[in-house]
Amino acid sequence: MELAPPDRYAHPLSARYVSGDMERIFAPAFRFGTWRRLWLALAEAQRDLGLDIPDDAITQMRDHLDDIDLEAAARYERRFRHDVMAHIHLFGDVAPAARGILHLGATSAFVGDNTDLIQHREALTLVRGRTVGAIRALARFAREHRARPTLAYTHFQPAQPTTVG
Repeated sequence: MELAPPDRYAHPLSARYVSGDMERIFAPAFRFGTWRRLWLALAEAQRDLGLDIPDDAITQMRDHLDDIDLEAAARYERRFRHDVMAHIHLFGDVAPAARGILHLGATSAFVGDNTDLIQHREALTLVRGRTVGAIRALARFAREHRARPTLAYTHFQPAQPTTVG
C-alpha cells in the first residue's frame, strides 16, 4: 500500500478543493506530531507532579517530535491493530529512554480527542483569517465602486437602479 505524503491529507477531493495550508493541518505529519507533543506535555506535567520521569526521556522526546516514519507506523499498526499503540512503539524506537513512560496513565482518547480539537482549532483559525481577508477585500471593492450605478435584481428579474457599493 502506497502512503500519501506525510504533509498532505489523503482524500479524493483534497486536490481540488483544499488549500495546502488546510491539507497540512489534517495530514498525518501534523496529527502524529501532535500526538508526540501531547505525550511530551504529559511527561513534563507528570515530572512536575513528582513522578520519576528521567531528563533524558524528556530530551529524547523533544528531539524526535517530527521524525515520524509512517511506513514503520503502518507495520506496527498491522501488528498491534491499534494506531495509538503503533505510535507509542514508534516513538519509543527514537526515544528509548522514554519507552517506559510514554502514554503513562493516559487513554487513546487523550491523544485522539485532543489532537482532533487542536486540528479543528487550527483549521478554524485559518478559516477565520481567510474570511476576514475576504470581508476586507469586499469592503474595499464596495468603497471603490460605491457610486457606480447598476441594476438590482430580485427573484432573477430586474428591479430598480442601485449602486455596486
